[in-house]
Amino acid sequence: MTGKRFFEKGWLRFPHDPVLAEWIACALPAARAAAVAPENAKWLRCGGTWFAGVNALPNDASGAVPGGPALAGAALDFIHDRLNLPDVALDRGQVSICYPGYPNPTPGESKAAFHFRRDRDAAHLDGLLPEGPQRRRYLRERHGFVLGISMVPADAEASPLVVWEGSHRIVRETFMTLFQGVDPAHWGEIDVTDTYHAARRRVFESCARVAVAARPGEAVLVHRLAIHGVAPWAETAKAGPDGRMIVYFRPETGTISDWLFAP
Repeated sequence: MTGKRFFEKGWLRFPHDPVLAEWIACALPAARAAAVAPENAKWLRCGGTWFAGVNALPNDASGAVPGGPALAGAALDFIHDRLNLPDVALDRGQVSICYPGYPNPTPGESKAAFHFRRDRDAAHLDGLLPEGPQRRRYLRERHGFVLGISMVPADAEASPLVVWEGSHRIVRETFMTLFQGVDPAHWGEIDVTDTYHAARRRVFESCARVAVAARPGEAVLVHRLAIHGVAPWAETAKAGPDGRMIVYFRPETGTISDWLFAP
């Protein structure tokens, strides 16, 4: 039943898992260290309210930080069995931390970009990277999934993950049309900006926006084609000194055609 729900809705939250909690206990000191490391200062954005922390966790391909266990538990079992990725090599985790007041404007950020972050949760699809002065988007990364692991307690309104339910089906349909008749080897050459923006507008009009908070020991799996983002920090929300900390894994898997056609 959980598998059916994931493929229908585009996301799934796993209940508290003692195996995952053991991994968190070992990985949390490394995540905290990454957040204050001088070499990671570039990741502090949005007026100091968001530490993006891309690939900041020093884990290996099993998800283990030095001296800790491999990432394991029900969420990984689901990825191995239901997504048919038994030998997935994990990327270095993103240590994503939001603090009270998120989002504040970032210096140099346009008003439109800030308003989109504030009013539309910075909704996006991973892997479509902006390039050049016009910020045109191309398919550059073929993530197999997005796995989020809550590392510390925080209120549910403290900048939770946001997912548009069923958006993965709209994205798949849109890009199947765009890439029809094109050899997958050449998909990365196609400017997808306008098509992507049109699909995202359709998602906003027709898909339910769901805020997905999780507690330490829980995990949230998001379909690789799902539109998702981060909600603003509610005025009444509280968290500890670590803020709202989530470690995300988004490994690239399979072939470029798998990105579009795999379950």
